[in-house]
This record gives sequence, structure tokens and C-alpha cells, in this order.
Amino acid sequence: MKSKISNAPNTPTNLWKRFWYYFWKDDTIWGWIFSFAVIIILIKFVFFPFLNFATGTALPLAIVESCSMYHEGDLFSNPNKWYDAHESKYEQFDISKEQFSEFKFNKGFNKGDILFVFGTKPEKLKVGDTIIFQASQTTPVIHRIIEIKEEDGERIFSTMGDNNNGQLPFEKNIKEEQIIGRASLRLIPYLGWGKLIFFEFTKPKEQRGFCKGN
Repeated sequence: MKSKISNAPNTPTNLWKRFWYYFWKDDTIWGWIFSFAVIIILIKFVFFPFLNFATGTALPLAIVESCSMYHEGDLFSNPNKWYDAHESKYEQFDISKEQFSEFKFNKGFNKGDILFVFGTKPEKLKVGDTIIFQASQTTPVIHRIIEIKEEDGERIFSTMGDNNNGQLPFEKNIKEEQIIGRASLRLIPYLGWGKLIFFEFTKPKEQRGFCKGN
């Protein structure tokens, strides 16, 4: 069978049969290498471009790389208890417990989670949304909007990580063009650790490892 496929004329039908054989049926090491290469090419040049188009953002899937949005208890955390323990942080921005309980991701999310992201027009963003934006760092930041202001007809956003003690300097005046998208779904918890594990050693010692609540 192998020799017949290899020696067949290069018609479209025979080329497809040859491709399918090496991709699906060939159980040699070269067949596995071929299949793996095809899958990588499809993901890079078909799946991700389609996902970028469908979601309207260049970063449709984002891995959470820090503990800045972590809530103690993670998926089983209690938003009301979280707010009570961090009330002073939110009150200065006039965010009540009732408001916080209605926010998306009111249980935060964990380092290593994979989030599904949609591109969003700045005028559709609101306080409580979790956005991904470019800042003075090598990787984008994923934090919650806590304040929105208008300056010269442009919206200026202010964010804070739920698990941070306050705002970082670069997130007090986020411009529209810095925003990549809005996190809409915790797609796969923890799976991002498959990538993060290779970069943990490059981080400061206090930022390595699993998350702990404040």
C-alpha cells in the first residue's frame, strides 16, 4: 500500500490520498513528525487567524501570569467575604459590595488560568470589567477597571488588581489605544502552567509559584 501511494501520479485525488495516509495512517516516526508539523501549521496559520478575526483582538487567548487577580479559595471563594476584607480599597472608588457582587470574575482568577478575550470598543467598557492592556512591561496586564474618566472626548481608564494592595503607577491613566480586549470567560483553569513553568525562574523569587491570598 505504501509503495502504491508513493508511486501514484500527482493528481489532486492522489495527492490528497497521500497526504491523508501520512497524516493519519502512517505510524512510523516520520508519519508522527509529519502529523505534528501539519497540526502546528494549522493552529498557527488557520486557527489563530480565524480566532483573531472572530474575537476582534490580537490576543483572543490570554494566560494569567501573576497572582494580582487571585482570591483566596479561587473557584470556591466568597465575593462578599472578599469585599469585606478589602472594603477600604474599593470604597475610595465608590464601589459598593452590591456593585462588586455583580462584577464578572467577582471570584477573581488564578495564575495559569487561560482567559477568552474579545475586542471591545472603549465606550462599551464599564467599571468592574476586566481588561487586558499594554503597559510599561514586556507582557500585557490583566486587571479590573475601577474608574473611568473623560478627557478631551477620550475615555481614560484606571484599573487595579483585586489581590494587589493598591494601584500600580502605570494603571492610573490607561488610554483607549492601550486596550487589547476584555476578558469574557475563564476558559481553562490552570492549563497555562504548561507554558509558565518554563519562565518561572526568570521572575523575582517572591513572584514564583502558586498564589496565596492577602
